Amino acid sequence: MNNGQSVLVLAGALILGLLGGILGAVVSDKALHPSEEDLITEFYDVENAVHVSPHSLRKMMEKGDSSYVLVDLRSAQEYEKEHIAGAVSIPAYKDPDTSAYGDIERIVGGFEELPKDKGIIVYCYSMPCMTGRKIGKMLAERGIYVKHLGIGWNEWRYQWTLWNHEHEWNLTRAEDYIVSGKEPGAPKKAASKACPIEGEFGC
Repeated sequence: MNNGQSVLVLAGALILGLLGGILGAVVSDKALHPSEEDLITEFYDVENAVHVSPHSLRKMMEKGDSSYVLVDLRSAQEYEKEHIAGAVSIPAYKDPDTSAYGDIERIVGGFEELPKDKGIIVYCYSMPCMTGRKIGKMLAERGIYVKHLGIGWNEWRYQWTLWNHEHEWNLTRAEDYIVSGKEPGAPKKAASKACPIEGEFGC
């Protein structure tokens, strides 16, 4: 290789290195300082990835959809008294007043026993309840990924009209989607005509 060729090769390498550095700086800056639009997009990506609308859940129940497992994280005592129809119990509480977050092996083991081909949806006491979020984080750190019901037991049982469409209030009742005992049970109303909306923006 003569001197002229060496200079060209060196110049080319310098240009590529410079372009790579600029590109890397731009990408790094974007990652470190995301725009407002980036943050909004990320927020909705996360919300849609994690949260399940209770209305969507109710509709899946009515259709007999078996693609998911619903998990009640409240104490076994509360589960046996009443729970959302179809839910299984993996308690994160020893009793209504005592958390059992430290029982990691038992809780993780309970989730590991669930069917691997079904999505998992968890719920706890109420919308602001952190139990589902804490257990979800603990599970994610161990390679188990669960979704979070947008409301808790209190809203499902006692605030039915809060999250159902107004035109459905006289067509559905919370009692039809609640059971008692140690078994998951099933909703009493299996084929409601409420909310026929389908597709991406359906109920």
